Amino acid sequence: MSIQERNNRPAPNPKNSTTGTGPLTAGFLRSVPNHPGVYLMKNRQGQILYVGKAKDLRKRVSSYQRVNPKVSPKTVLLLHKVTAIETIMTRTEKEAFILEASLIKKHRPRFNIELKDDKSYPRIKVTLGEEWPRVYMTRRRIRDGSRYFGPYSSAGAMRNTLGIINRLFPLRRCRGRNIKKRARPCLNYQMGRCLAPCSGMVEKEQYRQMVSNVLMILEGRNRQLRTQLEAEMQRASAALEFEKAALVRDQLQALVKTLEKQVVVSNLDRDQDVFGYVRKGAGVGIAVMNVRQGMVCGQQVFFLLDPIGNDNEVLGEVLRQYYTREQSVPDELLLPFQVADHVSLVEWLGDIRGRGLQLRVPKRGAGLKLLHMAAANAKQVLADQQNRERSWQELGRNLQSKLHLGSFPARVECLDISNIGGKQPVGSLVCFMGGEKAPKEYRHYSISGAHEPDDYRMMTEVLSRRFSTDDKGAVLPDLLVIDGGKGHLNVAWDVLKEKGLQEQVELVSIAKDKENKTDKIYRPGRKNPLSLVRHSPVLFFMMQVRDEAHRFGISLHRRLRRKSALASELDTVPGIGPSRRKMLLKTLGSLAKVKKAEPRELAAVPGIGTELAEQIWDFFHPERKG
Repeated sequence: MSIQERNNRPAPNPKNSTTGTGPLTAGFLRSVPNHPGVYLMKNRQGQILYVGKAKDLRKRVSSYQRVNPKVSPKTVLLLHKVTAIETIMTRTEKEAFILEASLIKKHRPRFNIELKDDKSYPRIKVTLGEEWPRVYMTRRRIRDGSRYFGPYSSAGAMRNTLGIINRLFPLRRCRGRNIKKRARPCLNYQMGRCLAPCSGMVEKEQYRQMVSNVLMILEGRNRQLRTQLEAEMQRASAALEFEKAALVRDQLQALVKTLEKQVVVSNLDRDQDVFGYVRKGAGVGIAVMNVRQGMVCGQQVFFLLDPIGNDNEVLGEVLRQYYTREQSVPDELLLPFQVADHVSLVEWLGDIRGRGLQLRVPKRGAGLKLLHMAAANAKQVLADQQNRERSWQELGRNLQSKLHLGSFPARVECLDISNIGGKQPVGSLVCFMGGEKAPKEYRHYSISGAHEPDDYRMMTEVLSRRFSTDDKGAVLPDLLVIDGGKGHLNVAWDVLKEKGLQEQVELVSIAKDKENKTDKIYRPGRKNPLSLVRHSPVLFFMMQVRDEAHRFGISLHRRLRRKSALASELDTVPGIGPSRRKMLLKTLGSLAKVKKAEPRELAAVPGIGTELAEQIWDFFHPERKG
């Protein structure tokens, strides 16, 4: 029985909540059941701040009364913001486990752990849903029957893998799900880079075997593939198919060279993920080493800042997040210590994998050596993070000094206005926190009523909306950067004064000097730009922030222009939306044919009907109406 079905049934106190500044009252805790389930912590606005699970809800929620501020400062900060707690009962601990993962994925609570290093990392896609599958790089993952491998933390390593695959197994590279029949194959076939299924040069069975071999490489089963290719070469040779045997021989030799470059760390023909975990102060470094058939084939690293929970709870949450993102689950996970909810986690991972697996904490032998390797990499994650923090502290102090700021610029925002002759103007606001991009804080502003290229008016509108007094929860920047010269700076200064924020938000502008093609920094109240050397780290950072705002604005502007260019005259016909427009063009072939079509032809198009067909005909033939 699913959780959703059970939650819809009447149950004694399935949900409990309390409001006010202190939700952990004795009365509320007595109402929480001693039952497996999930609890949601919310703030005054009803926003979910944290989602947790428990084998015993009352014991778990009650434990928040005994938080040590020195040990768990982030938990204390969470509890200060929580004004309501909601609990949802489940029948078993495993169901609570699954429900928690689903709620975290849906609501993305601020205080839950988030492994976020792979959002833009590439993957390798094998299009198994196509008649003639392809292999290529992608950054998007959709449910289309394809297999995805990755994410690859190194784009170079991913391209190297693709290069090996393309040399060993020349699958088609042309785009599209369906291939067009060709009388002559393309140049890729002549160069030995494609088997030319478009020209019938390869049997489907042979092609599918190559796809299977590609999957073996991507799954790390290189040794198994080597054995398989050796047997295939012997069979082809015995059958006097010398051309095929030579092809397999070349593939085998290339594979052997690849194997020689891989690091062998185990004699076991077993797939393993090895987790390194190191905590230092408020930070946790995580390294996940992927071992396939005894060889290291990849690694991902993560940094967590003061995660809520003890180490075995945090590591358990890391495992769930790591494999929730549809990462392939190996035969065995090697862990530095036992995780919370061990039994439920094993069952859940087994369900994802389709068969059993082991969670092991090695105490000796090869497994312990692998853990030491992963732990060393996790320590390096912490060291790198500390180096970045020290670098930012130094750069931030230089910014404060060189730009004559009254406070340390922990949060920097930059505004850029993009338009072409006043058409389709947009404002783009980017944010840097701790010296690094904070994409979640980026904002686009569509500017209405603008028909002339008036940057000052557009900037006034966008800044007035950014610093609107209606948005009480908005976080102010320590430093606001304007892309423009002194005129733009003065406009922004006027908006800040109007909002009463001139003492709270520091302001600068950056503009390109057309004469010597250098960037100049302006501050309110100063006639001349600040004196900064050309290669100053402060100037370089300001240019980086400005360029990011420009890139972000141009990306939206291009989408708007593309949408405008693709707009059809059919969009102005009442009753015609994107789906019907697409069906009309697909059925009749072109807009010109739609215009010429008689009502009966229009009515025959799926989704149109007689009445709408008459309306379309009248729209394009106003002179014949009546």
